[in-house]
Amino acid sequence: MLRKSKYNMKKRVLVVSSANMDFVMKVQKLPEAGQTIVESRSYNYVPGGKGANAAVSLARLGGDCIFCCRLGSDTHAKRLKELYVDNHIDVRFIKHDRLHPTGLASIIVEENGDNRIIVYPGANRELSSDDIEDAFTCLPDAVFIQFEIPDSAVIVATQFAKRRNIPVFIDAGPARPDYPLDKLSRLEVISPNETECFALTGVLPNNSENCLRAASILMQKVDTKYVVIKLGGRGAYIHDGKYSQLVPTYEGEVVDTTAAGDAFSAALTLEYLKSGDILHSVKYANVVGTMVVGKAGASTSLPTEAEVDEFIRSRRIAL
Repeated sequence: MLRKSKYNMKKRVLVVSSANMDFVMKVQKLPEAGQTIVESRSYNYVPGGKGANAAVSLARLGGDCIFCCRLGSDTHAKRLKELYVDNHIDVRFIKHDRLHPTGLASIIVEENGDNRIIVYPGANRELSSDDIEDAFTCLPDAVFIQFEIPDSAVIVATQFAKRRNIPVFIDAGPARPDYPLDKLSRLEVISPNETECFALTGVLPNNSENCLRAASILMQKVDTKYVVIKLGGRGAYIHDGKYSQLVPTYEGEVVDTTAAGDAFSAALTLEYLKSGDILHSVKYANVVGTMVVGKAGASTSLPTEAEVDEFIRSRRIAL
C-alpha cells in the first residue's frame, strides 16, 4: 500500500549536525596489531558525516532540508557543498572555518558489510550557539540533531526548539556513557542504535526484555515522547513509556551499512511529520534502511522518494 496523498505535503527540517569527508577502505579482513596487509579491494573519498547523510536523505525523500553545520575552507569543503547544492539543500547556514579543516571520517568496510568508523571532527567542533540561532530564522517544522557536534550545540538547539514549540528528533550517535541527556529539552523522538543504546544505558538491546529495559532507562534520562532503538537486521523497537513494539525490517542484500542509521532516522522524521503515526514512520524508515545497506558508500547509497515508492510497490509492502 502506497502512502496517501495527504502525506505528501513538503515539510521543512532544519538539520543541526556534522559534515565530513569519508575515507572509505574496503578490506577482506582487519589487520592484527603490528601487522601490515596489502589489500586488493578499493578505497575512495566519499562525502559523508552523520548530519550530511541525514540532510541528503531528507532532501532526496522529498523534504525541504536546511543544513546548519561548519566546514573548513579546503577542497573537501568545496566538494561537500557542491553535493548539498546539487541535492537542493538550503546551504545558507553552513559556515566556513578558516582555522580548522573539514571533518574527516576513516571508514573500514568488511566483506560482510559491517563497518568501523574513526571520526576526526575538525570544524564540526566549532559549531556555535550563534550559528544555530541564526539557522532557526528559517522557521522549520522540525529540528533534526545528532551527537557529532559539541554537547553545548545539541543542548542549545533543543532549547531554541522548545521556545518555538518545534519538535526535535535526535539520532543518538555517536553516544558515550556520560552524555548529558538530562540537559536536553523536550524531544519528540530519540533513536540510538544497539551500540549507542548500550553506551547510554548500560543495557545491550539484544532481546525483547533488554530492549524494554534500555528504552525505559532512556525514558528516565531524557524527556522524550518516543524511544526508537535501531536494531540493524532485526528492525526497530518503539517505546512510548507504556507500550512497546518490535517492527521487523525487510529482506535485502547487505553490501555496506554506512549511513543506514542516518537515513533511517531521517526517513522516520520526515514521515512522522507527514503522518503523525510512529508505527507507520518506522516501517517506512525500515524500507529506507534496507535500501541503503544494499549499496556501497554514504551519500551514494541514499534513495530518492520515487525509488522508495517503487521498492514498496514492487515488494507489495503494507505500511
